[in-house]
Amino acid sequence: MKQLSALDQQRKAYKPKLPPALAQGANRVTLKTGAATEPVKDKKAIQAAFPNTYGLPLIDFAAGGASPNPATPLKVGVVLSGGQAPGGHNVIAGIFDSIRAIHPDSQVFGFSGGPGGLEAGQYDIITPGLMDAYRNTGGFDIIGSGRTKLETPEQFDRCIEVIRKLGLDAVVIIGGDDSNTNAAVLAEYFLAKGLKTSVVGVPKTIDGDLKNAQIPTSFGFDTAVKTYSELIGNIARDARSARKYWHFIKLMGRSASHITLEAGLQTHANVTLISEEIEAKKMTLDQVVELVIRPIKARAALGKNYGVALIPEGLVEFIPAIKALIAEVNHLLAEKEAEFGQLEATADKIATLAGWLNAGNAATFKALPASIQSQLLLDRDPHGNVQVSLIETEKLLSEIVAAKLKGDADYKAKGGKFSPQHHFFGYEGRAAAPSNFDADYCYGLGSVAAVLIQAGKTGYMASIRNLSKGPANWLAGGIPITMLFNMEPRHGKLKPVIQKALVELDSPAFLELVKNRDAWEVEDAYLFPGPIQYFGPAEVCDAITKTLELEQG
Repeated sequence: MKQLSALDQQRKAYKPKLPPALAQGANRVTLKTGAATEPVKDKKAIQAAFPNTYGLPLIDFAAGGASPNPATPLKVGVVLSGGQAPGGHNVIAGIFDSIRAIHPDSQVFGFSGGPGGLEAGQYDIITPGLMDAYRNTGGFDIIGSGRTKLETPEQFDRCIEVIRKLGLDAVVIIGGDDSNTNAAVLAEYFLAKGLKTSVVGVPKTIDGDLKNAQIPTSFGFDTAVKTYSELIGNIARDARSARKYWHFIKLMGRSASHITLEAGLQTHANVTLISEEIEAKKMTLDQVVELVIRPIKARAALGKNYGVALIPEGLVEFIPAIKALIAEVNHLLAEKEAEFGQLEATADKIATLAGWLNAGNAATFKALPASIQSQLLLDRDPHGNVQVSLIETEKLLSEIVAAKLKGDADYKAKGGKFSPQHHFFGYEGRAAAPSNFDADYCYGLGSVAAVLIQAGKTGYMASIRNLSKGPANWLAGGIPITMLFNMEPRHGKLKPVIQKALVELDSPAFLELVKNRDAWEVEDAYLFPGPIQYFGPAEVCDAITKTLELEQG
């Protein structure tokens, strides 16, 4: 028998809390239909791409109703797509418990290894014993995850074959913006082919960039940021103790700085860079470096040659000159893929690419350290773009800072000494045991998905709102995935995708950072959040993120 830690044994007994609309059971919910919806942008293009699912209405749940149990059991397939996020197992548990409450013989088919498992027909039937072993645990290891993109009619047709063979009533795709884009595409294709199987999405990503008025936060964000903040607090304590290191900490979040912002608010780091602010102010790389040098020099004058700087993973892509460079690099390497692929030596690749670039981008490219130039040439992501996460932005900044301080006589005269340490926190938080918030939120999202399935809804994403008020006040429902869409370039062509939610510079969370950061730069105002608490006073174990607290009230 698998041995469990003391914490695992305690967490198995935790009973997630549900929104009031689901309190009487998944088959005792009234669905209230709202107004028709529209996408965030590019309405005509989105409508043309999704003629069967465009303009679907919002759906709100209310407790009660006389929905009878179905005459036959429900068969639901689940897919864990993309990177791990704490709480994924509880989404499956919410689906599992809810459809079995609707009919005791209902089944959940867990497709192995992500969307590729659906396409290949590789699955495990989730049994009560298997489900119980994974309740309230982190990771996606119950069935595994994957990043296969379902993009071609041939792939869709193979999925249809599997669905028909198993007689599935629905497929639930648990994933981020790309995965839920896939869900919308599948829902549209299935309807066009006359297949009645529902497709429902669930919002997952620790990056926090899948959100809007109907989705206050994606699941996993709460746990991941609390995990990172514990580590940052530990480092800050160490920095204040050793008094000789500046710690440059890169945090996950390629396209948005939500993680970095939240971690900054939780720990009061000396420097918290926000990519969206840097882009809005059209800052150069040198100006960004000055944001870091200023507190280093100010603290050195106070005898503090130590500190903590938080850097979002995607920072370089938000510096306008580098963003323009990366955009052209993406275009050129897609257009000249065969020609570029014949080059073997890194030096030859760098020289060839420099020759292809326009004058402005070539100058930016040549000014970068050789290590960063080579990182721009690494294998592309599934969309054909630079893998920004592989660029060591924390080292790029510290190297430039060190070079500038080396020639600064005033800094040295005031006792300035610069010794950097580098960290990248990403995988440390993706599979952590979910906080009480994520355990409840994910279980609720799974239950919402089950209600949408029973009602025969397709092309919807499960939604729970009013999250800052506690589960007793949560509001549940479904939102059409197409309302989140806009058109963006993929492999050189415009395609409909879910628009990423970036940090808004007028948001209460960002304004809270702005209000305090001058003081945090020079003071040792560090907070030490400590590990996630699962038991104890509500203000400790049920605390929500600072972002939700500030933005939701």
